[in-house]
Amino acid sequence: MSYFFSNFSYVMQLFGQHLRMTLIVLFISLLISIPLGILVVRVRWLHGPVLSILGVIYTIPSLSLFVLLLPLFGLGLKPAIIALVAYAQLLLVRNWVIGLTSVDKAVLDAARGMGMSSWQRFIQIEFPLALPMLLAGTRLATLSTIGIGTIAAFINAGGLGVLLFQGVITSNYDKIVTGSIAVSALAIATNYLLRFFERRADLVIRGDAK
Repeated sequence: MSYFFSNFSYVMQLFGQHLRMTLIVLFISLLISIPLGILVVRVRWLHGPVLSILGVIYTIPSLSLFVLLLPLFGLGLKPAIIALVAYAQLLLVRNWVIGLTSVDKAVLDAARGMGMSSWQRFIQIEFPLALPMLLAGTRLATLSTIGIGTIAAFINAGGLGVLLFQGVITSNYDKIVTGSIAVSALAIATNYLLRFFERRADLVIRGDAK
């Protein structure tokens, strides 16, 4: 760990880049996945094709997808974000769809009988009840982004993967250990934080149900 203490500011700079990339990917991914999940639930025949396509994208090796995007977007953060957003969709959309479809139909029928519009049913019933599953998908997608994001250093996107690649190229094991510990620390802290919100949402919903 001598490299960490002697290059603290540089490691923190890469840590900040990795965190920034993760947050950008998460924000864009949610903007896409939430309406896409709603569309899949509302238009049932889209369920199979959409999840199949997202599943195929998720199976593409990350390094291959990064390289495929280079002719279109060049080196840097942009192709990394596009690839990571694509990978996150399966985890987010799948959990979001499961959450929405698991809402008790009797509850929705009762709300419909009370004169609630489709939008009111979604805001007041479907979204709150499906929120724990959405948060679970968000947690998994975030952890996946943090992990796959290390490979984005290969296309000059920055982040903690820089330490890993530099360490491998120069056989500097201290760099490799520092990068590995930093990525693990980010993943563990993120998992703990999102898991906390996930449990809180579940407790709130259970309390409302009682």
